[in-house]
Amino acid sequence: MSDKKPSGQIDIQLKEEVAQGTYSNLAVITHSSSEFVVDFVRVMPGVPKADVKSRIILTPEHAKRLLLALQDNIQKFENMNGSIKNVDENNGPQGPVMPMNFGPTGQA
Repeated sequence: MSDKKPSGQIDIQLKEEVAQGTYSNLAVITHSSSEFVVDFVRVMPGVPKADVKSRIILTPEHAKRLLLALQDNIQKFENMNGSIKNVDENNGPQGPVMPMNFGPTGQA
């Protein structure tokens, strides 16, 4: 038997420290003409400072693929578990406005 993967398949490795994940309750997204930057932040109640825990840089094409994958997975989740409520229905789909400035809001 051959150990070769079929053409087009990638052998994805998941290291133990990465598999544990990093909790984030805020994502700050900025972009330029060539990339999207997503900073994942953990905000703690009563703490006026929050550090970026992880940064992911994507091409516009990969950002759109991520959007479509998230939409598909959210739909599947809601079909099984019911609708996900917005954090604050009165503030629209974006949720509540954060009371702090989390860094640059311009283009990356």
